Amino acid sequence: MQKIRVQDAVGAVLIHDMTQIIPGKTKDARFRKGHIIKEEDIPVLLSMGKEHIFVWDQKPGLIHEDEAAERLAKAVAGSGLTFSETKEGKVNLIAEHDGLIYASEEGIYALNSLENVILATLHNHRPVKKGDKIAGTRVVPLMIEEETIIEAEKIASKFKEPILQIRPLQSKKVGIVTTGSEVYSGLIEDKFGPVLQGKAKEWGCEIVGQSFADDDAEMIQARIKEHLDNGAEMVLVTGGMSVDPDDVTPTAIKGLGGELVTYGTPVLPGAMLLLAYLDDIPILGLPGCVMYARKTVFDLVVTRILAGERLTRLEIAKYGHGGLCLECEVCTYPHCSFGK
Repeated sequence: MQKIRVQDAVGAVLIHDMTQIIPGKTKDARFRKGHIIKEEDIPVLLSMGKEHIFVWDQKPGLIHEDEAAERLAKAVAGSGLTFSETKEGKVNLIAEHDGLIYASEEGIYALNSLENVILATLHNHRPVKKGDKIAGTRVVPLMIEEETIIEAEKIASKFKEPILQIRPLQSKKVGIVTTGSEVYSGLIEDKFGPVLQGKAKEWGCEIVGQSFADDDAEMIQARIKEHLDNGAEMVLVTGGMSVDPDDVTPTAIKGLGGELVTYGTPVLPGAMLLLAYLDDIPILGLPGCVMYARKTVFDLVVTRILAGERLTRLEIAKYGHGGLCLECEVCTYPHCSFGK
């Protein structure tokens, strides 16, 4: 790059955006990369504190920040992502549809370990809406060695999955088994069903039926099997998930012969959640907090199941870091630390 006086710059072509800041009004590029300096631009540039500008004397092996940012964005982006306009050397990655962010933490660390490379993202497994900004990428200098970007592209290509992607939530047919002698006998009104109906609608799922069972393991198992016979792709069993000796829901679910992933999670609220799989069908035992708390471990786990993931005990254990909901008076989830 060649440094020249602004007064001598008429006819020169800018090689980078030049930002003008007017306090309380704007902070944006006043002149864009590629702009040809005109006589009337000189006083504006001087008012911006620019006494000199740089003319790019292209040298082999160097690339501009815009090209570098664009190549980085393309290297890390998988399905469900699109790109913003390149602005001031930065490219944002935008969600093309609703879903969950799947981010390779290892890949993010590897890229950011390269000198002068920046990739900033939202947290893994965060729910997002179409149009949300989920990441931004750029390089630090105006010009960067192309070898650095080539190395970043090689790093990104080594991972089995893209470093960043948005997975849509899959619609599933859901069966509900509501347990408890007090509800089964009609002594109290069921409050769980309407809550789960609302969550299913939010996630694009279909409730194929709700049945009721006494505190009897064989009856609970029979109700679960009925939903499976009717095409349920996921079964939610409510009630009977505390530590009382007459809570038979875990016994009933385990007795079906499925794979028990966990009974208990390091998440509050939601410590008594049970997750099992009968072949490929997830069966969840839901603690009572799901009925009244705005967000629980149920919201964290089910969205990942709907994104096509088969959760392991290790993945559940990882929720301990960030698994404490502050139960704010005004819930702002997912714009908070819960589940991150």
